[in-house]
Amino acid sequence: MAYSDFTLTSLRRAFELSFDEQIDLFATVSAVAVSDLLQVVLSEHIPLALAIHTEKARSELLIVPILVEVRRLLQRRISLFSGVDFTVAPERSLNGVCDYVLSGSPEQLVVTFPVVMMVEAKNDNIKGGLAQCMAEMLAA
Repeated sequence: MAYSDFTLTSLRRAFELSFDEQIDLFATVSAVAVSDLLQVVLSEHIPLALAIHTEKARSELLIVPILVEVRRLLQRRISLFSGVDFTVAPERSLNGVCDYVLSGSPEQLVVTFPVVMMVEAKNDNIKGGLAQCMAEMLAA
């Protein structure tokens, strides 16, 4: 079983989780100004990504430029990985390929901890990707 095979029910059962949907984790996070370059890139890429209308197009045209901007804002002190194996505990089904991983190290050869995981919503379905996202968060 891989990260993407989990459901909310199986995840809750396997890891004895409880969900709190009322907490706003980002209420105190301040906005950050992005570069003019990212603004130009996104203004060009958004209509194209919408026209192509595939997960791959959204990934390449929208998500990756934003993550590269995050890395730039952090003076390249973090690393960015896309489509990497992140097997942590296969005996607990915490294994599989992750969409995106940000690592707290500038090293690009291997993923090192701490990490932040990002999961793309599959088929425009945010709710459907929650279990995969939570499983990857547990692995992180």
